[in-house]
Amino acid sequence: MADGVIHQLNTSQGGVPKLPVPSATIDELGVVGDRQDEPEPMHGGPLKALCLFSLEVIEKFAADGHPIAAGSAGENVTVRGLDWSQVVPGARLRLGDQVQIEITSYASPCKKQTRWFSDGNFARLNARVNPGNSRAYAKVLRGGTVQPGDPVRFEQPDPTGSQ
Repeated sequence: MADGVIHQLNTSQGGVPKLPVPSATIDELGVVGDRQDEPEPMHGGPLKALCLFSLEVIEKFAADGHPIAAGSAGENVTVRGLDWSQVVPGARLRLGDQVQIEITSYASPCKKQTRWFSDGNFARLNARVNPGNSRAYAKVLRGGTVQPGDPVRFEQPDPTGSQ
């Protein structure tokens, strides 16, 4: 039984919004073919290879009148049905049957996300200001291919330290 599912996979050639793709190959640097306007250290690199966000958080913002949608905030993986309060640094997840990731940090909001909030207050995405509503960065422990509808499961770290 999955804890959640991949709702949407998103890429861009830089900037936001990231647009949906039917499947994605993920390696140690993230989604193959995805680009960031401001790469390392701001975005990307092994510790920020993937950006994840919760569809339920996006829908909550949209219900409050903000023009945000899946991919708008720059996430590569939009998940649904996952207990987002458990997506914290150190948490390990399996995406589909192949991909294993570890959450490394919360993603800081960016002024480029201003347009997704009717009052321009993109700090709604800040983990310190608005806990539980932030995107999360992850490193890739094992790559592979995923598609929307694939399960997302929490995993326990291997106590031996091997992956």
